[in-house]
Amino acid sequence: MDLRQQRGIELAETRTIRKLDGWYWVPSQTGSKLYRVQLAKKFATCECPDFEKRGQACKHIVAALVVKIKQEQNADGTTTVTETVMLKAEKKVTYPQNWPKYNEAQTNEKPRFQELLFDLCAGIREPQAIKRGRPTLPLSDVIFSAAFKVYSTVSARRFMSDLRESQVRGFITKVPHYNSIFNYLENPVLTPILRTLITQSSLPLKAVETNFAVDSSGFTTCRFHRWFDHKYGKERQEHEWVKVHLMCGVKTNIVTAVEIHGPTAADSKLLAPLLDTTVQNFQVSEVYADKGYAGNPTADAIARVGATPFIPYSKHHRGKSNGTWGVMYHYFMYRREEFLQHYHQRSNIESTFSMMKRKFGDSLRSKTDVAMVNETLCKVLCHNLVVLIHETYELGIQPAFWQSNQSKNETLVGVGGLA
Repeated sequence: MDLRQQRGIELAETRTIRKLDGWYWVPSQTGSKLYRVQLAKKFATCECPDFEKRGQACKHIVAALVVKIKQEQNADGTTTVTETVMLKAEKKVTYPQNWPKYNEAQTNEKPRFQELLFDLCAGIREPQAIKRGRPTLPLSDVIFSAAFKVYSTVSARRFMSDLRESQVRGFITKVPHYNSIFNYLENPVLTPILRTLITQSSLPLKAVETNFAVDSSGFTTCRFHRWFDHKYGKERQEHEWVKVHLMCGVKTNIVTAVEIHGPTAADSKLLAPLLDTTVQNFQVSEVYADKGYAGNPTADAIARVGATPFIPYSKHHRGKSNGTWGVMYHYFMYRREEFLQHYHQRSNIESTFSMMKRKFGDSLRSKTDVAMVNETLCKVLCHNLVVLIHETYELGIQPAFWQSNQSKNETLVGVGGLA
């Protein structure tokens, strides 16, 4: 018996649990809040954060189950009280891993990363040369150096040995000064270029991904926000951070669209631009999102592209709409188990953020707003290339970029000032 089962049994014995309209109202163990629990024949759900995060039985479900078993109503109106309660332990779901292919991808990742990044940068159009002033560095070298620097996760000075090796292998024509790499990231012209490269890096998996998840997460910066707390009479401070909104495929964790805004940006308003970017290149069948995206506009935006939204509903929501919102509300209420089987795939975007932060760090070294955005886009680009490397060995695909000349021509307009 694990800790949650023990707390559930304790909760059932010490607190009052009522059943109303087919729902069990279970009080919080530490506060006055009530959580609504549904016990069906094949599944159980709870509105507590623990169940929403794990998707497995929480202590409130265990408490409701204890009450249900202990009080079984007989046909003659009498109540049978069961003294012992047997709880069946859940079998932990495990997912297979092709370890030989995984090991091969990991041991060859760094050289393959440089090869894919070079192929990707080769599709960038060089701007018209400026005849006066210092000679400019090729734009492909600028992007390669900045992205490879983010991939390395080391300081610019320690990174120079890797960059010199890249020059020997023919990936760049000239090794820039280590300070120049940070100067490149501060150029706003790189932002649309990096966005286009992220899109291009996702296209080799176009035939694999049809279901997508959306969510947001924060990356901390080296800047601080300070204020004076009059209540306690002292100065306080906290890190500033940027909020990254992603849409990714749930099979391979490839990122198909990205939006970067401030920490107060609303999630639901950014789903439409993420979806519009994705449907330009992918066939979208299902979209998964958490309750932060719930609403009529979000459901209608997903339905307009021919996809099905799987967004859970809060207890105050009602299915009064005649549109997609109302249809999915009844699906959620009356076919809950089937709905949750689809919605469970939303956890893959949590894995995407986890992969990105564990491999390339959850903080930004840049200090200016433009550089923070560009550095974050480099992290996303590096993540996509790492995913492609793994799928090269796992699925046997051969990534090819810039298949469409139109996409290549739209990449970029003239750029100047990259010395």
